Amino acid sequence: MTDTEHLLRDLTPQVLGAVLRRFRDFAAAEDAVQEALLAASLQWPRDGLPDNPLAWLIQVASRRMTDYLRSEIARRRREAEVAVTAEQAAPAAAMGEDAEQDDTLTLLFMCCHASLTPSSAIALTLRAVGGLTTAEIANAFLVPEATMAQRITRAKQTIKASSEAFHPLNSAERAERLRSVLHVLYLIFNEGYTSSAGPQLQRTELSSEAIRLTRAVHRLLPDDGEVAGLLALMLLTDARRKARTGPDGELIALMEQDRSLWDQKEIDEGVALVSATLSKGSIGMYQLQAAIAAVHDEAVRATDTDWPQILALYELLKRMSDNPMVALNHAIAAAMVRGPSTGLALLRELDADARLAGHHRMDAVRAHLLEMAGDYAAAIRHYRTAAGKTNSIPERNYLVTKAARLGEKG
Repeated sequence: MTDTEHLLRDLTPQVLGAVLRRFRDFAAAEDAVQEALLAASLQWPRDGLPDNPLAWLIQVASRRMTDYLRSEIARRRREAEVAVTAEQAAPAAAMGEDAEQDDTLTLLFMCCHASLTPSSAIALTLRAVGGLTTAEIANAFLVPEATMAQRITRAKQTIKASSEAFHPLNSAERAERLRSVLHVLYLIFNEGYTSSAGPQLQRTELSSEAIRLTRAVHRLLPDDGEVAGLLALMLLTDARRKARTGPDGELIALMEQDRSLWDQKEIDEGVALVSATLSKGSIGMYQLQAAIAAVHDEAVRATDTDWPQILALYELLKRMSDNPMVALNHAIAAAMVRGPSTGLALLRELDADARLAGHHRMDAVRAHLLEMAGDYAAAIRHYRTAAGKTNSIPERNYLVTKAARLGEKG
């Protein structure tokens, strides 16, 4: 990606937010912004960057909106009355206050509207705030571009039907909706870090975008502990990215990774973030998960991992969250501290949880603990069962290989 493309992607949410705040039409505003971005991508490399790129984009997009309004006015036979209003509303203010106001957070909250499904909120966030094309988003989620376009269009229509005004949120509104925004960013990161389907274990464009957007939220809300916690969690997890796959894209488990490949700069930043936020007293789920990730990252060797501390953190996290994946990870930590029989007993308690029924990780974890216990035959069976349930080819290959290697031992 060129420097111009990076700049345009960074500026997209601010431009869209400014145009949307003024004209109140999500779909039309996004079209106008896309036209402005296209104009910039053609003109800036040739003519050089304008003195104020953000104001330039807002002005061009506002002019496009004015043209759109004029067209609508003509169609409705009210051209003379409304065209003047549109003309006055657009370029004149574009170089002033709009270029100084960052609407990224407001736009994020709108894209994570409570009436949207998580999949729709993710798609709309990546499109409107992340600046990804519909084709890029479709490719990331392995669906046809036309399908993703329909999903994004329906999301815009849902927001329009809600009649929600685009406005900076007060503290109560922000507190109420921030959790949804962070959850969507968390889901985007996770899908990028461990893809749920397809030939690649990781989709770096998604995890990197999630980090970029979370940084933007952190800049706007620097004192929010959970925002800092989520950013720390992403950084501490992403730091292991280069060590997670081999030369052919094969999965390498955490305990088997070459830790010299971990990104120490990301680790240092993540540890600093989580240390600062935990010292403030109020502790949330993302902060605890970041603390767990920090314990893993600070171990020079896998055998140096402070599993008792990780177990204590998971026990605290379990009391705060009903997430079954937290309970599953707690079982692993308990097995590492108290032995595989303890972890297997905890898994039996989770068998009744319908949310984990059919999930490959349940079988994969059980196989791992059975392997630790020396029951290779049962471990092989569960590794194979897990392999049959995942849609990720690297995960499937890893699980099949684990079963085959245990078969050789047996």
